[in-house]
Amino acid sequence: MTKFMKSVKGMAAIVVMSTATTAYADCGEVSITEMNWASSQIITEVSKFLLEQGYGCTVEKVPSATTTSIASLAENGEPDIVTELWLNSSGDVFAKLEADGKIERMADVLDPGGVEGWWIPNYLIEAHPELATIEGVMANPELVGGRFNNCPDGWGCRIVNDNIITALGLRDSLEVFDHGSGETLGTSIASAYENKEPWFGYYWAPTAVLGKYPMTKVKIGEIDADIHLENSNQDISNPRVSDFPPAPVLTIATTSLTEREADAASLMRNVSFDINILNSVLAWQDENSASAEEAAVYFLTNHSDVWSTWINDDAKGKLSAFIK
Repeated sequence: MTKFMKSVKGMAAIVVMSTATTAYADCGEVSITEMNWASSQIITEVSKFLLEQGYGCTVEKVPSATTTSIASLAENGEPDIVTELWLNSSGDVFAKLEADGKIERMADVLDPGGVEGWWIPNYLIEAHPELATIEGVMANPELVGGRFNNCPDGWGCRIVNDNIITALGLRDSLEVFDHGSGETLGTSIASAYENKEPWFGYYWAPTAVLGKYPMTKVKIGEIDADIHLENSNQDISNPRVSDFPPAPVLTIATTSLTEREADAASLMRNVSFDINILNSVLAWQDENSASAEEAAVYFLTNHSDVWSTWINDDAKGKLSAFIK
């Protein structure tokens, strides 16, 4: 274990003890989702720390996922806060809850949003700048290994990719390899990087993979939101080309929370992570086999210039020992 990792674990223990023993009278109980993927778990742990240590809330983490969190809000009006809600996966229930005034959008929690696209390793673009566009890739398939690494079957990106592939006639230039899982897709990037081999395919962020392996997003074409939406339909008869727009990713809260805990709601309206910073935190977590709490401490320790802008003056006083 590295010296820094020991210090992070030590700080995490201090945070836990402090959370257990510190009490403020200015905030009550707040529930927040603990989603089943790494980036959202880190966002939750950072938010939990700031709510407890800066605002005096008693925070309960609720294990959840996108569909279950929305269903719970519709049925029970809980939890108070949902972190990293991907709007394109939340369905019509979210729209109805918002229209009925039961929930509010707090913030775009990822800046500039969830990132999707077709990528090549930076070492390839440095050697062959023409690969920065899909036209350059299709004209030089041997430079990317003659293969496009596609999403697994059943993923939404698989449908979009397949429609773009058809619209481009990509199969005339490259083999399309459909991965069996997200793990093999990520491993293929790691393997290519280790051997400095060609690689071309789909990936997304925030992820540890794009935090660990510098990649260049290939320009597929202009972004057209309507065409992108059409391409999400697997039965479309005439797909067209659009690059991937940033996906809206939100933190939302119940109106009950915003009315009950105005200061806590104000904090959550400010919590937004630069995608590159979050990628780097995820990469650190992966390399150190760290927990979400330890990764949150790593972020809090190294990026106080970011989170200190989220909190009010009273919270800054309480958290001054953590602000560089």
